[in-house]
Amino acid sequence: MTKIKYYLEKFKILLIILIIIILILLLIGTLNSKTEAKVKEETIEVKPDVNKEVDQVKIKVDIKGYINSPGVYEMDDDSRIIDLINMAGGLLDDANTEYINLSKKLTDEMIVIIYSNSEVEKYKKEDKQIIYIEYECICPDNINDACITNSDTVNTNGIKNDSNIDNLISINTASLEELMTLNGIGESKAKAIIEYREKNNGFENLEDIMNVSGIGEAAYSKIKDYIKL
Repeated sequence: MTKIKYYLEKFKILLIILIIIILILLLIGTLNSKTEAKVKEETIEVKPDVNKEVDQVKIKVDIKGYINSPGVYEMDDDSRIIDLINMAGGLLDDANTEYINLSKKLTDEMIVIIYSNSEVEKYKKEDKQIIYIEYECICPDNINDACITNSDTVNTNGIKNDSNIDNLISINTASLEELMTLNGIGESKAKAIIEYREKNNGFENLEDIMNVSGIGEAAYSKIKDYIKL
């Protein structure tokens, strides 16, 4: 015991230093382990949840005429006119889809009118032209976004007329009533068009119509193919 006590006294300082070194090494090792774990956690790639459903954009469309349940329906933005007809309960017995493009894609605020056989036959007998255009058509006499898309003019016998350019509306000379036949152009916008052209000595190009209050890119895209200077 005396020898042990002697050596302890003699090497006490060395023992203390050794214990301190060991503790420091243990502390450093612990800190390194925590740092490595944190780095690994931060570098883990976050994989997207492939099972998460993407929210489907919804639109509202108005369907009228010879349909079982006419009204405004909320549809997916990739729906077609046939989908809308089915949603509205299907066609009535006297419905006529001769001039309806059933595969046309629906757009927000679209108006779909289903005519009856008698309406279509009556209109044909009146010896009028049926005009097919992309955003509105006269078939028989109502604005109908569901009509077959065709920029040609077709007479009642189905013969095409290549003089479609004559059907374009001149934004520099058209009357209030003529401007109001354009899709999305009501009385207030038609008056704004006339007011703009009077103040600016007319439109220099078609795109200038977007300078008119209330007519943006969306409205212009609907009418650009049906207007001229």
